[in-house]
Amino acid sequence: MPHATGSIARRAGRLLRTSLFAQVLLALLLGVLVGRLWPQAGSSLQPLGDGFVRLIKAVISPLVFCVVVAGITKAGDLKSFGRIGVKALIWFEAATSIALVVGLLAANVFSPGAGMHVDPASLDKGAVDARTGGGKLPSASQFVLEALPDSAVGAFAENSLLQVLVLACLVGAALLHLGQRRVPQLLPLIEQTQDVVFTIVGYIMKLAPLAVFGATAHLVGQYGLGAMSTYGKLIAVCYGVALVFLVLLGLALKAVTGLSLWKFVRYTREELLLALGTGSSETVMPRMMQKLRAAGCRDDAVGLVLPTGYSFNLDGAAIYLSVGTLFIAQAIGVHLSLGQQITVVLVLMLTSKGMAGVPGSAFLALSATATALGVIPAAAVALLLGVDRIMDSMRVATNLLGNCVAVFAVSRWEGALDRVTAKQVLAGAAPAGRAPRPAPAPAGQEEPDDAPVAPGEK
Repeated sequence: MPHATGSIARRAGRLLRTSLFAQVLLALLLGVLVGRLWPQAGSSLQPLGDGFVRLIKAVISPLVFCVVVAGITKAGDLKSFGRIGVKALIWFEAATSIALVVGLLAANVFSPGAGMHVDPASLDKGAVDARTGGGKLPSASQFVLEALPDSAVGAFAENSLLQVLVLACLVGAALLHLGQRRVPQLLPLIEQTQDVVFTIVGYIMKLAPLAVFGATAHLVGQYGLGAMSTYGKLIAVCYGVALVFLVLLGLALKAVTGLSLWKFVRYTREELLLALGTGSSETVMPRMMQKLRAAGCRDDAVGLVLPTGYSFNLDGAAIYLSVGTLFIAQAIGVHLSLGQQITVVLVLMLTSKGMAGVPGSAFLALSATATALGVIPAAAVALLLGVDRIMDSMRVATNLLGNCVAVFAVSRWEGALDRVTAKQVLAGAAPAGRAPRPAPAPAGQEEPDDAPVAPGEK
């Protein structure tokens, strides 16, 4: 018996040393425990999560730039890149619209705010202003204008992914025009920079368990579990709708590519758990890009569709906004007609596109929707202040999986998906013979290790 116990302990220790999934899961459980038992101490641990997010954000822009430029030049066809962009936008709009409609249908059926009888005059409008910092969502023209860089350095310094994408497209187009004869050293330099960035990501990922521990302890310590009873029905409806939407996404993925969403979830379980623990999908963008490429998606499709989806394809946020709007209306006793609910869908289809990177963007979008309807007081948006942070896990998981499905679907649509490799990798096989990038390394240089991938997955 002592021998068996020792053997189990050794296996558990080995698992914790080699599996990022096990490390993050343990950190998540410890964070919940610390936040529950010592709320004040847990609330003070947020800098651990914030510091990790800052480190990851520091490498996202250069990584996206390198992947997109290399993808365009290797594809050798700028028109193909343009088609990928157009098809991605079509997919994004369809997915977001379905998420909004499913959310509204569920809110009508289950009525999460019915019976609350809240007086809007009793709510503090200033609390919403404090959460949003007095900001506002950009208009459609402003959103397009801000996607165009006015400084090459500024695009990277401000971590504006859309501006970085525009710069990458221009550089990729220029490299295609000049050709390898005139700039023979530039593409290898970009590829080597990409390898360096991936290696840096591998170093940063070693801190992931600390980040999850700090973020989870802060969430439980500051917000506690009281909101679960007050907003239990709203939380259940939002998470239930997200699950239904992911099932629909899985069916769409199967129909378009023949791939299984569940197998993809198992393949990226470490990244998904990390995103859930930190409450940010940006923390796993570099690793998701690498795993999608390893799973048969072409570089140009991954480099364009995934980062663009972070601004244009916020399916989880769309579900939360649609359910939240009806929850607020039901809580204050306002009945929304079919025409008004159609207005909700149209307004949210526009406001959800400008949410990324804006502090308190969900409340700004809800306030804009309330203003457009004219029957919901803006102060009523404060009803969601107590539950917003709890919705992060739903939004993050749905947004992230929605964008990854979009990469597979658009890649298949454009003929940029190696389905044989994809099925093998998602089934658990190593991507045999597939390097992180399709082009061979320069003579005399070894292929770099796939540093950001956990040891147990090679």
